[in-house]
Amino acid sequence: MDTYENIESQMKEALKQGDSLRLSILRMTIAAIRNAEIVKKVKRLEEADVIQVIQKIIKEHKESIAQFTSGNRPDLVDKENKELEILQKYVPKELSEEELTSIVKATIQESGLTSKTDAGKAMKIVMEKVKGKADGKIVNKIVLSLLK
Repeated sequence: MDTYENIESQMKEALKQGDSLRLSILRMTIAAIRNAEIVKKVKRLEEADVIQVIQKIIKEHKESIAQFTSGNRPDLVDKENKELEILQKYVPKELSEEELTSIVKATIQESGLTSKTDAGKAMKIVMEKVKGKADGKIVNKIVLSLLK
């Protein structure tokens, strides 16, 4: 069962159980996936594209949590955290900073990149390798720290 089918079946289960929070976030996720299908003009998104849509929603939730925290809205922070927890079940686990560092080091050595001016090239290569498993900001920080 692919991720999209899994989300649909979980949505139906949430509906039967009366779990309104999970039902709401899964409906929103399905709508976002369908919108992406319309934009790309395809009947069904590839698995990687579905994961990418979910990761975009996760990123938006993280940004909302930061905004609500700074706005002193613990009620909304709690709701966003619960929704974030539900969504993270459908994406691959993110790599740790140590794992990312080793991947970046290996990439830099393989490609012979040395200066900070090569950071863009390194980022492109590393992001292809860790697609969907790492945040670009963290990868960028590691790349810049390793290049001189």
